[in-house]
Amino acid sequence: ALAVECVHSYSLIHDDLPCMDNDILRHGKPTTHAAFGEAVAMLAGDALQPEAFLFLVRTKLPAEQRIKLLELAAKILTDQLNLFVDLSEKGKAMDTIVEKSGSDDAQVLKMTIEELRLMHSMKTGALLKASILLGAFAGKKTPSQHDLSQLEVYGNAIGLAFQIVDDILDVVGDTAELGKTAGKDALEDKPTYVSLL
Repeated sequence: ALAVECVHSYSLIHDDLPCMDNDILRHGKPTTHAAFGEAVAMLAGDALQPEAFLFLVRTKLPAEQRIKLLELAAKILTDQLNLFVDLSEKGKAMDTIVEKSGSDDAQVLKMTIEELRLMHSMKTGALLKASILLGAFAGKKTPSQHDLSQLEVYGNAIGLAFQIVDDILDVVGDTAELGKTAGKDALEDKPTYVSLL
């Protein structure tokens, strides 16, 4: 749980940076870069990544289980970092290219509902699914392939449900209630379940 929270916190700190979403409010408080500057925010996020691995290495689980947990955590980070690499197919990068496409020479990426679902499965969904799988592999019994595939389906569904609710709350909620800037998705012309559906 601590390892997952390190990865989660790192991703939020970096996601809030001016080069990404440029948010100044998170959980009702100033974001890390707003409070301490961009350099500190970048370094804090970077430091949380190896911290996640330290938590996993230091568990009292047998070595074989720890290796599996390390592999899963590395996959989360690899998948999240890949979001920024392939601008035509991967989650956050899709989000970024759509958001930053306001200039005259930029090409606006029109998203289908399937592309939106892919983007969110690689952003929010990946971490929620990983949380479930890390929990499964931390147990006393190695989960069967059938159980793992069912847990993945469940994790994907929870991630999608979270994102749909988040998209709706951005429209109907207010900043004080949400703890983040309400209405920002529409202002930035972000693809959301609300805007597409």
